[in-house]
Order: sequence, then structure tokens, then C-alpha cells
Amino acid sequence: MKVSWLYVPGDRPERFDKAAGSGADVVIIDLEDAVAPGRKDEARANAAAYLRERPPSGTPVHVRINDLATQRGLDDLEALGALADAVRVPKVESATGLDLLERFGVRVYPLLESAAGILEARAIAAHPCVDGIALGEQDLAAELSITDQGAMNHLRLQAVLAAAAAGLPPVPMSVYPDVRDEAGLVASCAAGRGLGMFGGTAIHPRQIPLIRAAFRPTEEEAARAGEIVQAAEAAGAGALALPDGTFVDAPIVARARRTLALSERLADRLVDDV
Repeated sequence: MKVSWLYVPGDRPERFDKAAGSGADVVIIDLEDAVAPGRKDEARANAAAYLRERPPSGTPVHVRINDLATQRGLDDLEALGALADAVRVPKVESATGLDLLERFGVRVYPLLESAAGILEARAIAAHPCVDGIALGEQDLAAELSITDQGAMNHLRLQAVLAAAAAGLPPVPMSVYPDVRDEAGLVASCAAGRGLGMFGGTAIHPRQIPLIRAAFRPTEEEAARAGEIVQAAEAAGAGALALPDGTFVDAPIVARARRTLALSERLADRLVDDV
């Protein structure tokens, strides 16, 4: 399960290798918001050159293309769809808007950035070429004049439900724009985790260790998961009672196994950061 995604501007090719070595699970070369209009063709060419030359076993690289409602977005897709590990499509508002991507054979991560996109989230998530969905929270907040986190949490839950219903991975947290506010980033990740979101998207490498740490199970969570798994292995199958009298069934045991695996994986990555 992916925990961290790192955006890098497409017009800064000198940063591509650094991003790949940052520890992020996925690098996203951004051709959209991070690139000025006059440099977008250059950014596309940079991305194409890097994707052709990168090592095949390296960090997965996604590309955020421009809006498919524009010629620039269509040109991005034509040039990069076959080279990137996946394409992130901004401003998606309907499932039919994704049909074009099927003939390119690309895996897609639609970005829900508008009221229309949120209302169509379930259909978008269920599209056959979609591997995951994410939110564009800054655009949503601007369109809907949202200033309250409770309102934003409601929108986040719509995406969480849509992804789960479609059998997709959990929705990651959107970017936290203040790279100096480490405490704010950690608090934001904790709030998202409580909503069923998992992982986060960064705009600077220094945010990656904080995101991984925020989504690593606590010692108490790992210990509880270990207790559940141990009891399940001893009992064999079916519902079972833990030593404290709590009854758990198969879905709880499956979640406990995921918690242990995640704890071990992130512990290894956190050691690498030291």
C-alpha cells in the first residue's frame, strides 16, 4: 500500500532524480498547476525524456497532465500516456470523461476538484481504468468557499466511501501547502487517518518522513493487532474471543494483519531516514 506521493514540477528536470530518491512511494511529475503556461510544452518534453531514460525498477512515476477538456491535456496524454506508470487527471467531473483514456491503455487517478466531481465520485471511482482517486482540496475550498474543516471532512468522506465501494485503495490526503508547518501537517494527517484516509501527497521531500510517521500504526495499535493475529492463529477460523473478552471476526483479523505488515514496513523506512 502506497503511503507517500511527491509532486515535482515538470519544468524542473534537475529535481526528478532527487524526487525519485526522496523515499516517496510514487513521484508525480506535474504538468498542470506547478508549471507556468509558457513553460508547459517544455515541461512535457522534460517528462517524456526522463520517462524514456529512467531505470525500469525505480520509483513509480505518475504524470499529472493538464485538463483533458483542453488541447494541451490531450497532447500530454498522447505524448506521455504510454510512458508513465499512471496518469493523474485533474478536474474530472464524470465517468464518461474518462472513456477516452481506455484506448491509451493507461492506469488513471482522477482528481476530484469540484462539486460536480464529488457528486459523481462513485461513478468515477468505478470506471474500469481507474486505480485510485484523490481530492484537489484547495480547488474545492475555493469553489465552495469552505473555511471549516468539518465541511471539508464531509467531502473527504464522500471520496472515502466512493473508493471503498469500488474496491480501490484508500484515498490519500491532499497536499499540505505550508512546508514549514510540520506540526500542521502531522495534525492534518491524523485527522485524515481518523476519516479512513491513508497516506498523503507532498510538495517537498521534507514532508515525506512526517507523512510516513503519521500513518505508521502506534505501538499500542501494533500490539493489539499482534494479539488479535495470535489469537486467530490459535483458534483456527471463525469468530473468536480475545483474553479481555472482546469478540472479533474475520474482517477484524484481516485488518490486524494489515496493521502489522504496515507497522513493519514503515519501521524499516523510518530507520532508513535516520
